[in-house]
Amino acid sequence: MSRGTQRPRRRTVVAASVAALALAGGTTATVTLRDPGPATSGVVTAAVEVPDGSGIWDAGTVHDVAVEVDEAAVATMIDTYQESGDKEWIEATATIDGATFEQVGLRLKGNSSLRGVTDDADPAELPWLLRLDEYVDGQQLDGWTDFVVRSNNTETALNEAVALDLLAETGLASEHAVATSFSVNGGEARLRLVVQALDEAWERENFSTEGLLYKSEAEGDWSWRGDDPDSYADVFDQETGEEDLTPLIELLDLLNNGTDAELEEELPDRLDVEAFARYLAFEELVGNADDIDGPGNNSYLRYDAESGGFTVVAWDHNLAFGGLGGPGDGGPGGGPGAFPDGERPEGMPTDLPEGMPEELPEGMPTELPEGMEPPAGTADGERPEGGGMRGGSNVLVERFTAVEEWADLVEQARADLAAELYASGLADEVIDRWAALLTDEAGDLVDAATVTEEADAIRTVVAEAS
Repeated sequence: MSRGTQRPRRRTVVAASVAALALAGGTTATVTLRDPGPATSGVVTAAVEVPDGSGIWDAGTVHDVAVEVDEAAVATMIDTYQESGDKEWIEATATIDGATFEQVGLRLKGNSSLRGVTDDADPAELPWLLRLDEYVDGQQLDGWTDFVVRSNNTETALNEAVALDLLAETGLASEHAVATSFSVNGGEARLRLVVQALDEAWERENFSTEGLLYKSEAEGDWSWRGDDPDSYADVFDQETGEEDLTPLIELLDLLNNGTDAELEEELPDRLDVEAFARYLAFEELVGNADDIDGPGNNSYLRYDAESGGFTVVAWDHNLAFGGLGGPGDGGPGGGPGAFPDGERPEGMPTDLPEGMPEELPEGMPTELPEGMEPPAGTADGERPEGGGMRGGSNVLVERFTAVEEWADLVEQARADLAAELYASGLADEVIDRWAALLTDEAGDLVDAATVTEEADAIRTVVAEAS
């Protein structure tokens, strides 16, 4: 539906709920915090209280994941990715905490973490998506089927683990994360963080209503491409629900083509404004430059079928707290700041994967929407060079923060979160808990001195922002 067609207005009345901020062992249970005012009237997403993880998602222990896979199949899979950017599934056997699963699906998972990946890369250090039921219907562990083996430029991945626990404290949807001893084909085990995939099971755990979950593709953008859903095939993936891009297309229409007045009137009925302000504030507070307006479009959009509104779901925090060394060190095992002897380990990614666009994708707008002021440093209203992929631009963020009242919401949320998460001592408790776990149970995978060093680096960020 284009801007020239009258849209029906959606009005939803939702009771406010109270956030419970209390640390208790693993991931803290939370509910959504909402106090709608003039700028936030409209939709409120139905996030629910999520209990501490249990079973495979028990964050109080280091889990064991051992994968057996044909080395030739891995090499072929990497070749395919290098040539086309496609991430193909291959079969593997996985033993998780002593339970063995045959014919599981294994594929590469990531974008910047796969830059320049080569055939001789250590598979124990690559980012993976492990799916138990890819080839065997009904195969699952504790009710879960998908597990994301994350990459990180630190040895401990404490930065992402801490960020996810703090995210759960904000009332926004987060993911369970566990430390694992991860090995491939009997090789040397690595300390790897494994997190939930954002799939149907995750959605049921985090939201009380039916909905649709869309993922922003790293190579894509948030431009308006018309009413044809096929035009968005390369820029958004639908992860849950019956295939329907109509709500997403309508939102993109408003963001790209709506006037300032239309945006201010309609967006609160299409987006949980307060939740988005809290999301932006959180990502700033944890120093994650790789979020919704970072180089990888790292976010999901969740459409609530009951309220008719969206919420932005945070994803990808391996560069939280400044990445503890910066994205230039990308990939797992790099340590904060430098590699041993100043050399990058053999096979570690260095360049953009072949096929990743250097220029703006076809159809991406080069001019800002009508009435919108250009960001600082740009001329004549032109989009920053590289757009969303290389320049870190996102039309939702730009237009949202251009509205003074909503920009004030972000600033207020940042102050609130700094008090709730940092000044309260909560972040220090989360850091201490993770550091103690790795020191006590992962001494064969990482030195205690490294754990202390990387934990202290996060504490420094927290102290400076408190």
